[in-house]
Amino acid sequence: MRKRVIAGLFGVGFGFWLAWTRMTDFDQIVGALLLQRAYLWLMFATGVFTTIVGLQLLQRAGAVTLLRHEPVSWPSVPPQRRHVVGSLLFGTGWALAGACPGPIAAQVGAGRLSSLFTLAGLLAGIALADAWARRTAQPRVASPCAGEATENLA
Repeated sequence: MRKRVIAGLFGVGFGFWLAWTRMTDFDQIVGALLLQRAYLWLMFATGVFTTIVGLQLLQRAGAVTLLRHEPVSWPSVPPQRRHVVGSLLFGTGWALAGACPGPIAAQVGAGRLSSLFTLAGLLAGIALADAWARRTAQPRVASPCAGEATENLA
């Protein structure tokens, strides 16, 4: 129960941050994707840089994760076909909808009716991906980002 409360608080905080920084604003997102506005790209770069530096410092300090109390670490996985395909699908959906999963949740929380259609598309895409994986009998691939075992990475 405590883990869910902590995760919920982080989720609400992240959603607030997304809305406050205008990362849920359709015009900002489309402007960035059309390379007409640098705002989102600068925000992304700041986030990536902060994460890289922060994780390196945490790992060197021997820090442990908040929820599982495991050492801060990450696997090194070479790029694979599934990464390229996933990136292309994600980018296409992002360009068409003007939102990715994080901002969709924040948009729904802010009461934007149009985001319900994007959310429906997201859920339909997840259902299709699951159906495709079952149909082609592909084994589920563990996600190191979700804290799952990485021995079976395809």
